[in-house]
Amino acid sequence: MPSESHPSATCFALIPARGGSKRVPKKNVRPLAGHPLLAYTIAAARQSDVFAAVIVSTDSPEIADIARYYGAESPFLRPSAMAGDLSPDIEWVRYTLDTLEGMGRSCECFSLLRPTSPFRQPDTIRRAWQRFISSDSVDSLRAVELCRQHPGKMWVIEGDRMRPLLSDGPPDPPWHSMPYQALPRVYVQNASLEIAWRRTVSETGTIAGRSIQPFLTEGYEGFDVNEPRDWWFAEYLVTSGQAPLPTISLDPWSAAGAAAS
Repeated sequence: MPSESHPSATCFALIPARGGSKRVPKKNVRPLAGHPLLAYTIAAARQSDVFAAVIVSTDSPEIADIARYYGAESPFLRPSAMAGDLSPDIEWVRYTLDTLEGMGRSCECFSLLRPTSPFRQPDTIRRAWQRFISSDSVDSLRAVELCRQHPGKMWVIEGDRMRPLLSDGPPDPPWHSMPYQALPRVYVQNASLEIAWRRTVSETGTIAGRSIQPFLTEGYEGFDVNEPRDWWFAEYLVTSGQAPLPTISLDPWSAAGAAAS
């Protein structure tokens, strides 16, 4: 196995795109600027030239067809038991890696690229990859950004009273009475990108492990479409030119056209 600073380590892109979505129905294949949302993550992954394979994990035959049209693989469907609202990532990641290995395809590391981050660019992935492979003794890398709602101003309600979520701050003045700019810098993970060594899953039973490296996203790279208002804002960012989408040279997906081709 290559060392953790070896740039030739084989990495697979794993794109989760289950069929069910309650808050934004069918969001993974809903058109944004003409193409299904999923298409932009596939395009960014392929154009990054980082991955030996770009694989979409889905429980939906329709999504699998769309993934193949845009140049990804979807060699098998995910079991429905691993595609629920509460299904943890480790289940489908382990299933996907184990099934691929059973097919004679193995990798040293993998990257989770969720289709709900359409403004992630090929260069975003390349920057993260270079940071990951140039670091020793890490289990994984995860995208983060500065939090907008600081946990120092968050509360836990107990009956008709409340207490600060964080109790280890200064007593005078407490964090909840300080301006945001004076608070410690705190980062929140976003859904755009994760990279981990294959051994992390085998040895820790998690997708992150214990030694996690931060990757700071820039601008709207980490923007996540999670609610209807996020979809509206994504459309606004595109039409206003504030956030470019990865380039797609194909004609927009059409089930009828794809079947006829």
